Amino acid sequence: MIRRWLRQPEVERWLGSIAASEAEVIAALTNPGAIARIIEIGARPVGYAHAIDAATWGPDLPDGVPAGSWDLDLFIAERDARGLGLGPKALDALRDEVFSTTLATAVTVFAPITNEKAVRAYERAGFIWQRIWHDPAGGPMWLLMSERPVH
Repeated sequence: MIRRWLRQPEVERWLGSIAASEAEVIAALTNPGAIARIIEIGARPVGYAHAIDAATWGPDLPDGVPAGSWDLDLFIAERDARGLGLGPKALDALRDEVFSTTLATAVTVFAPITNEKAVRAYERAGFIWQRIWHDPAGGPMWLLMSERPVH
């Protein structure tokens, strides 16, 4: 199901390269410390989200990503589920789960520079634009970050 979703043109535009996205999903699903979730309406799967310790990606991380950061990714795949506010709700829930269950210092998201819609959605969710980074697999990406809330 997730592979089928990743091949949708809209999902590819949101995430970037199909091959890189699939590799990232597989890494999250096979990493026992990662958080992987199916986004549902009722009991119907409509999207996917994951969070993984950014250190998993190795030395290819951009400068400025603090130690202890986690990388988040998500998409709403089913067309009739888009535009209902599920993406922001899923992003908030995933970020909250990371901060409540791990020692993460921050969470990051990466979006292809061609996807300004994603960047605006992440900004509305409280992520702050950091820089443009050239991902070796996905090309130029916006890097946005949300730091752990101080209580």
